[in-house]
Amino acid sequence: MAADCGTVPPGSRPPAAASARRRVIFCADDFGLSPAVNEAVERAHREGILGAASLMVAAPEAADAVRRARALPALRVGLHLVVIEGPAVLPPAAIPDLVDTAGQFPSDQLRLGLRYAFHPRVRRQLAAEIRAQFAAFAATGLALDHADAHKHMHLHPTVGRLMCDIGQEFGLRAIRVPAEPPAVLHAAGVRTGFGDRALYRWSGLLRAQARRAGMTVPDHCFGIAWSGHMTATRMRSLAPLLPNGLSEVYFHPASRQDAPLAKLMPRYEHVAELDALCDPEVAAAFAAAGARQVTYTEETTRCR
Repeated sequence: MAADCGTVPPGSRPPAAASARRRVIFCADDFGLSPAVNEAVERAHREGILGAASLMVAAPEAADAVRRARALPALRVGLHLVVIEGPAVLPPAAIPDLVDTAGQFPSDQLRLGLRYAFHPRVRRQLAAEIRAQFAAFAATGLALDHADAHKHMHLHPTVGRLMCDIGQEFGLRAIRVPAEPPAVLHAAGVRTGFGDRALYRWSGLLRAQARRAGMTVPDHCFGIAWSGHMTATRMRSLAPLLPNGLSEVYFHPASRQDAPLAKLMPRYEHVAELDALCDPEVAAAFAAAGARQVTYTEETTRCR
């Protein structure tokens, strides 16, 4: 199966009915992290364009997030895998090389990446924790729409492979590939550089892993350069630039900056992102661009 079936390859000439080929998924990350995040996800879905959310299964407010999701049958929920800077599902004694005594993953991305790549015992513990997070999601009874990872750690080849392999055991059929096209960013007024181009190219490895596993993946993803600052103004500027194919646009909305958000993401414009998701002018801009709102569940069904 071609995981991105029906899409137009980046850089190709669009057909006459190109607008019909533009499809967009609006997703919120960190579902379960705090009451303010959960409130925003519910409101953005009920009153705005939000169609999906990614659940942190070991987060402090995960149970509240699940309760809200059960009351929102049209909201598609995926797993927001945490293997950096967040809580684990397994107890520290089971994964002593991954977390501290409080069960928290460290935030040192380089050090973690090296350990995940070169230490077999660490990789075994990592696999056990990833399986435990998928199992915890399954225990909620929610349908698994997709998977992605906190701070895009599934771009690490080991994490990406384990997400694909273990996810398949739990019915995973779609994965976010954080491939933000530099050309679109440039057209939107973002000054791009080597790092943006390097990340875009590096995401091809995860795309290849996902395709080999038969996963549906987006052609494009937006939310990296403007992470925490996906305002209504920026969304209105992005809409007419949306490329052909399937795009995911992800957000970090919250109804207010509560204590967990102030500690972890003090500079993020969480409320402005919620406002963008609920802004009728944003919805109208994407509609005017011919972008049809979809979900990963819909896409995986269409592709099979």
